[in-house]
Amino acid sequence: MNAKTPVIIRKKVDSDPGFQSYYATTPRGLAEPLADELRDLGASIVRIDPAGVEFEGTLETVYNANLRSRLATRILWRLAKFDYRNEQDVYDGARRILWHSYFGLERSFKIETSAVKSPLRSLDFITLKVKDAIADTFRDAFGKRPDVESREPEVRVHVFLDAKWATLYLDTSGEPLFKRGHRAAIGEASVKKNLAAGILRLAKWEPGIPLLDPMCGAGTFLVEAGEMSFGWAAGRGRRFGFENLNNYEAPLWEKLKAQAASEEKEVVPVEIYGSDLYGRTLDNTRKNIEAAGLEGAVQLKQANLLEVSAPGPEGKLVTNPPYGVRIGDKDELAKFYPELGHLLKQKFSGWTAYIFSGDPELAKLIRLKPTRKTVLYNGPLECRLYVYPMVAGGNRKE
Repeated sequence: MNAKTPVIIRKKVDSDPGFQSYYATTPRGLAEPLADELRDLGASIVRIDPAGVEFEGTLETVYNANLRSRLATRILWRLAKFDYRNEQDVYDGARRILWHSYFGLERSFKIETSAVKSPLRSLDFITLKVKDAIADTFRDAFGKRPDVESREPEVRVHVFLDAKWATLYLDTSGEPLFKRGHRAAIGEASVKKNLAAGILRLAKWEPGIPLLDPMCGAGTFLVEAGEMSFGWAAGRGRRFGFENLNNYEAPLWEKLKAQAASEEKEVVPVEIYGSDLYGRTLDNTRKNIEAAGLEGAVQLKQANLLEVSAPGPEGKLVTNPPYGVRIGDKDELAKFYPELGHLLKQKFSGWTAYIFSGDPELAKLIRLKPTRKTVLYNGPLECRLYVYPMVAGGNRKE
């Protein structure tokens, strides 16, 4: 590597207790709401891009972001950023990091590599080169290296390459943050929890506002809303990657968990409603609600969508109807969507409907004019969140 190539490396953790640089990933389309959430948690926002948010903060900021963020997928700690031309440049940049100052020899680790417009052909080879750099650093210091663990590593290192720059991160989250740790049954075609929470945020739903999901499936919207209603931290009851790093401060973490626990409210019935046509699906919903500790809070009913009525004069209808990618036949769905639009006009005056769909052609069949369309990604699938304020006599699409 050219001797003049700049390598940006964080100081040793024990000598730099102040602000550090981090990157929070999120489903595409939720970066702006995530930035707002991180600001509320004390982060200093540096940059927002489609895949996430770069920010600065202290250990307390990062611990709280992992514990409380409902929109983030991972919180990554940036260790180095440098330009590169080939695989050896990536090895050299990774080799300059004092890895043993960040995690111990007893910790297993894994490398995860991703790239956008990188000139290098093999990401697997890059993963191998970074693994070698970490192993060589430990061998120089201790005469041996930590174990590599592909399934359940204690430490995760993320490598990201663009056309010019390589960035290396430590994962402070461990398992992705949408794994809240209590899902008992999976409903078909469900959205991940942080995407569901992001949709609720885009819908401007807040505790106390009636919420209905008439095609609730696994109940993800209902569980997220229920936890928010009682002030529960999203990451309560799970472990995080930062607990395996050398700079882990157990007293600080225990203090932050105790503070979050003190804000929790007693579970009581709230105006959160779910229904579904199929009894087996509703059984899964009920299991998920019980596993989350929300038994008795959410009101469930087996019902045909076209027989559902608004449970109050106003509120938010948020739902992820089938859109033919994994469930449902497209011809059948083409008949269903106009009926959905008719239901909204006839029975939900005063409500605002938020329809999340991965098929823009089917969404047109609702025959209502949305006031807003927001592009979101459900995994790799491009979807849209359509907003329909149901005003008497309004929204009819000619």
